[in-house]
Amino acid sequence: MYFAALLARTEDGWEASDTELDDVETLSDLADLAREASTEDDTVLVLIEQEDAWFGVVRVDGEDDPRIYVSDAAAAARSSYGEILLTDELLGREPGDDVPDLDSLDLDGTEDGEPENDSDDDDDVVGGAASGEAVLSGPIGDREILADLGVDEKELLILDSNDALNEIAEVLGAAEVLETVR
Repeated sequence: MYFAALLARTEDGWEASDTELDDVETLSDLADLAREASTEDDTVLVLIEQEDAWFGVVRVDGEDDPRIYVSDAAAAARSSYGEILLTDELLGREPGDDVPDLDSLDLDGTEDGEPENDSDDDDDVVGGAASGEAVLSGPIGDREILADLGVDEKELLILDSNDALNEIAEVLGAAEVLETVR
């Protein structure tokens, strides 16, 4: 089951609205949808989750390029909504490439100072359902996407997919407004 909502920052706090992603085909469409929710070019967060599998955050600040974080790239690659977020740029590949440059991606989820697992990297590669492309499992994107709002990289990386959006909203002071659209 999927859930998607927009959180728009206003002078009075956060406003939430649920959103249908059926007509959204690209990240540009999603960014446009987010910009429509903001009257003053304030920050808008698009929160997307697939229950028990993955969550994603897209941050749009005015006309700036959207910033993206996905908790599990491989799980999202098997989802039509997740594939919207997994752009060529985010995956570190040129448009039209079949396989991302796996060495350039930081998808292992380890934090600075923690040893990486020396197992064969092929164990962490999962094929995308629609495209047949290989995508590593694990977090991908801008890990500092919410740092200035109170959710730093370490906190973001340990969020459980089951309750991540609620925990993010709690830190933002938007839990009640998010719950109204859930």
